[in-house]
Amino acid sequence: MADTASDVKKATLTDETNWRLRLLLNDVTTTKGRKLDGQLFVVEGNFIEEEGYEPPQGLFRPTAKESTSGEIDEAEEQTDNGMALEVSNSRWKLSEDPDDPKDGLWIWGLFAEPLYPYMLLQMETKELTLPSSADGENADSIPPLKLYAQISHIRNKDEGTVELKTANLNVRVLEQVQLPGATVDLFEEEAVGQVSFQPL
Repeated sequence: MADTASDVKKATLTDETNWRLRLLLNDVTTTKGRKLDGQLFVVEGNFIEEEGYEPPQGLFRPTAKESTSGEIDEAEEQTDNGMALEVSNSRWKLSEDPDDPKDGLWIWGLFAEPLYPYMLLQMETKELTLPSSADGENADSIPPLKLYAQISHIRNKDEGTVELKTANLNVRVLEQVQLPGATVDLFEEEAVGQVSFQPL
């Protein structure tokens, strides 16, 4: 009985747990100007915590095989009913409510331990040629994206496991505002879909 209990994998934010991220993208414009609606993409990888940071933070390291030939292999590109999406860079950080300025009250001894109910995830993707247009000179693709998500993060302190809830996926749109004597960069987040998490 103890053997079967120890065989059950724990969902953690370490390299011990592989995660499958399902990204359902809506209203993403391809390089040819076509809108994607309800396209599912899959990324598998590990959350790697960098030691010595408070709040905990780190990298998301993809574990999917990368094609080096440059050709799209349909068997490799299709991953559990979704296309594989290549991540070039990704960071995560646990957080209290980023929209509420009372962050850090636990430092003053008001709470025994920080709860960090949110994970802030940022992912940068590589350009992806769409399979329907892989042949020919009119190939269509999804340009590189910078994706952001604020994910509900639940940690079971006794078992050491975590649960990541489905969250909205956003891109940041840059708008430059010209002021007298200066230019200001303003970022506005625009929803482009959802991301869900499954420990493997």
